[in-house]
Amino acid sequence: MLYRSSIGAIALAVVCWLSPAAAQVFDFGKYPDLKGQWRRVVVPGIPGQQGHDQTKPGGHGQQAPLTPEYEAVFVANLAEQAKGGLGNISTARCLPAGMPHMMMGFGQMEYVITPDTTHILIDWDDHGRRIFTDGRDWPSGLEPSWSGYSIGKWIDQDGDGKYDMLDVETRGPFKGPRSYDPSGLPLHFDNASVFKERIYLDKADPNILHDEVTTIDHALTRPWTVDKRYRRNSNPRAAWSEYYCGENNAQVVIGKENYFLANGFLMPVRKGQTPPDLRYFEPTGR
Repeated sequence: MLYRSSIGAIALAVVCWLSPAAAQVFDFGKYPDLKGQWRRVVVPGIPGQQGHDQTKPGGHGQQAPLTPEYEAVFVANLAEQAKGGLGNISTARCLPAGMPHMMMGFGQMEYVITPDTTHILIDWDDHGRRIFTDGRDWPSGLEPSWSGYSIGKWIDQDGDGKYDMLDVETRGPFKGPRSYDPSGLPLHFDNASVFKERIYLDKADPNILHDEVTTIDHALTRPWTVDKRYRRNSNPRAAWSEYYCGENNAQVVIGKENYFLANGFLMPVRKGQTPPDLRYFEPTGR
């Protein structure tokens, strides 16, 4: 009896603590159903599926509206990669991809909606994002980060009493350098990008999720908008894979040079590459 009385007292306390306004906030029936795993939609005929714009090939096939200065940066990056270097790709160094590359959907993603924050769990090169939906203003004195700071608002577009779109703005300061995709397509090195997103379920297929991303960046001649699409694996028992970049990454970066680890030995990645500086190691006789 004492046990049941305790449960009743706790339940009563929770009911008394929740005001009618707070109870209304917790009406999850107003939010779209984003449960399950989400991965990028594979477009037939587009190899690799790693471009920022999923409907176009990677590299120059993306037709990014780069300024002449950053077109030169992109070309130099491609030339470095062709010689075995890493170019502008942060993930090859086991650093996060950052915005907007982190939304590529190469691995599984999960959306967790709470009244004040929508979490996007990525568990790949990046950990995740927090999109604050509690009506806050932009804070001052933010520390640089790879994902930036995101403020969003749930919108009922058709007036049926349910939210059907998450409108998001993400600002820096960012860490960098960042690229749109593994080709090294660059964002400006000032790391002052602004991203505006419209996240919503496809009206014809609720297992397709859209993320319309508009990038405003000083390396672009105009804002660049792409429609990223993800497909749901709605199997409630679907396995969640585990990924840690450092576990199997054979790239070793020393100073400004990258090398390759093979069979326990440090190998060059391009012809004529000099070995790392060994000034702090005692020379060994043979």
